[in-house]
Amino acid sequence: MATASAELNLRRSDGPELGLPAVLKALIGNGLITEEQARYLQRLPISMERGQHPLEIVARQKWRTASPPHAKLDLERLCRWLAAKVGLPYARIDPLKIDVNTVAGVVSYPYATRFQILPMAITDESIMIATAQPYQQEWEDELTRLLRRRIERVIANPRDIRRYLREFYKVGRAIREATNEGQLSRLSSVLNLEQLVELGRADQLDANDRHIVNIVDWLLQYAFEQRASDLHLEPRRDSGRIRLRIDGVLHIVQEMPPVVLAAVTSRLKSLGRMDLIEKRRPQDGRIKTKTPNGQEIELRLSTMPTAFGEKLVMRVFDPEVLKRSFGELGFPQHDMQRWEWMLSQPNGMILVTGPTGSGKTTTLYSALRRLAKPEVNVCTIEDPIEMVEPDFNQMQVQHNIGVDFAAGVRNLLRQDPDIIMVGEVRDLETAEMAIQASLTGHLILSTLHTNDAPSAITRLLEIGVPPYLLKDTLLGVVAQRLVRTLCPACKKPITAEEVEWGDLEPPKVDPAAVKYFHPAGCEECRQTGFRGRVGIYETFTITSTLQEFITEDTDLSTLRAQAIKEGMRSLRTAGVLKVASGVTTTEEVRRVVTTYVRDD
Repeated sequence: MATASAELNLRRSDGPELGLPAVLKALIGNGLITEEQARYLQRLPISMERGQHPLEIVARQKWRTASPPHAKLDLERLCRWLAAKVGLPYARIDPLKIDVNTVAGVVSYPYATRFQILPMAITDESIMIATAQPYQQEWEDELTRLLRRRIERVIANPRDIRRYLREFYKVGRAIREATNEGQLSRLSSVLNLEQLVELGRADQLDANDRHIVNIVDWLLQYAFEQRASDLHLEPRRDSGRIRLRIDGVLHIVQEMPPVVLAAVTSRLKSLGRMDLIEKRRPQDGRIKTKTPNGQEIELRLSTMPTAFGEKLVMRVFDPEVLKRSFGELGFPQHDMQRWEWMLSQPNGMILVTGPTGSGKTTTLYSALRRLAKPEVNVCTIEDPIEMVEPDFNQMQVQHNIGVDFAAGVRNLLRQDPDIIMVGEVRDLETAEMAIQASLTGHLILSTLHTNDAPSAITRLLEIGVPPYLLKDTLLGVVAQRLVRTLCPACKKPITAEEVEWGDLEPPKVDPAAVKYFHPAGCEECRQTGFRGRVGIYETFTITSTLQEFITEDTDLSTLRAQAIKEGMRSLRTAGVLKVASGVTTTEEVRRVVTTYVRDD
């Protein structure tokens, strides 16, 4: 609890709430604002204070601290100051770590709104409750008596408390009411597997029910705010689970009754113009929407029948990513020069390789946006179309009517193209059509699934492409991975001796230019130590010398060794250089780069 001296400094004279005059006086005493600034705020019309916390009024001025280091006096800093001033812990509200259903059941929404409190965590002995009014006693005494648990107060951002009060209780109420409307109580808890499958096939809730609409709207907004790349809706025997993939890692964000999840899935299928009745076979769909700040977002939907119902995965495509330069995507100068040389050629074939989710599509779309000019005809054949881009002529693969990659390329060649992007080279027929297009004066870009760049040569040879055609058409191959980047707010510097290299080799660079960091973890990164991702690249250009190594019995290790001799940096080397520049860690590089992709 707060100390008496702090209480005298901060609380209002006419009640338990913090008052603006007392807060300003304390801020002056701690050297955060000047007396002149305090007088300015006190002259503001009283209407500006109504409904706002005193710290919000101060934060809105966008001042910097009056004393060094003159840091930005934002609401986050002010809330931490308040917590330290009153002797309570500070907690940043992370929705990913809060069980919304449980929290919404602790106290009623009117009661929580009246006192502006938000339950955050519950155990058998205690309940953690966030507040921005440290001196209010009434609710603490009442809840201790009613809930028979110890109350642990924490200070939190008042703006976040108001926001998440609305969101958590709205979602929790929507789930409860949707559950009641679904009449789950009539369902036996001992249904067998076949009955559970039938449950998933017959929606008991209307996908357009207002509660389901509220859940879906919140879910989409939540995915955008959390920078999620994928959203998973997964039916299980006893409850449905929703997970978000953030920076390559999945996080559970919500659990709900299976019948509610089925209705949420149907709502998303409806928005994606998918067949609501068909639940026995996979489907694909697409949604285009806007984030709360007005930014357009592409969503690609994919469903899959499972034992307990229909699973849906929604991939989020952020068009802003395509506006980044190659350097912002992660290309170092050495590889960027090679990549831009490939793109500058009038004809030939360029391949981008890597596993699913390694950023190949982003790299290709960014390249095509660079190449798309009014005097150039850019065409694509994709399965499915990842993002609709107005500067491209995009064709969708449709196997049911015989339009596969090979047929698509054959058709595009009659469309007077300059540049063609083929979604993936999967078989000999597609490879031959892509090669034929490059031989007739077109620049072809495509993807391939291999572990590193030189392996693309052996893969194409294995599916039957003659060596002489590869020599004549292939300009180069780029292999890539995505590594998580260290959180700039909490990364800690370490020495070279503290780095755990394992089977990686330390970089051969000037030690004075090297900076190593360790992931510490903070509220900004949800204690993971990482925030965002960046690419590491292996750029393999086909020189006249390397062409001699492309034969029917090409030895991959010899080819790789020659490529490195001619300047190719392996994925492992690219990752190590990112470590040395303070971007990521050796553990992260080893996580995404297979151990057998070596430099030797």
